[in-house]
Amino acid sequence: MEVITIEKKTFEEMTAKFDEFVNRVERICHLNREKGMGEWLDNQDVCRILNICPRTLQTLRDNGTLAYSQIHHKIYYKAGDVQRIVSCGEQTKRSRIQEQNDLKSMNEEQTKSQCL
Repeated sequence: MEVITIEKKTFEEMTAKFDEFVNRVERICHLNREKGMGEWLDNQDVCRILNICPRTLQTLRDNGTLAYSQIHHKIYYKAGDVQRIVSCGEQTKRSRIQEQNDLKSMNEEQTKSQCL
């Protein structure tokens, strides 16, 4: 076994630096706790929620529609980002229904005016 000796002053400096490092890590952890990491979903969860196939999910990732994080070979999505996609889809659906209703009303009015 090899023994290494250092001066007391050097040891105290190293200890102080290490304490600073520990404090910084604790502050960062505290900040992230306040942000609320929230729930993370995997591919299977997102496909089920959005009622889409894995290839469509891949397209959403590729074109930047859905943000994701990858750890090793596993992909995760923030629940809030998935909810945003659901909300956008619902708004689009409502817009289409409104457009269809407007067209139907216009056609009915044209039909009535032609009959008179």
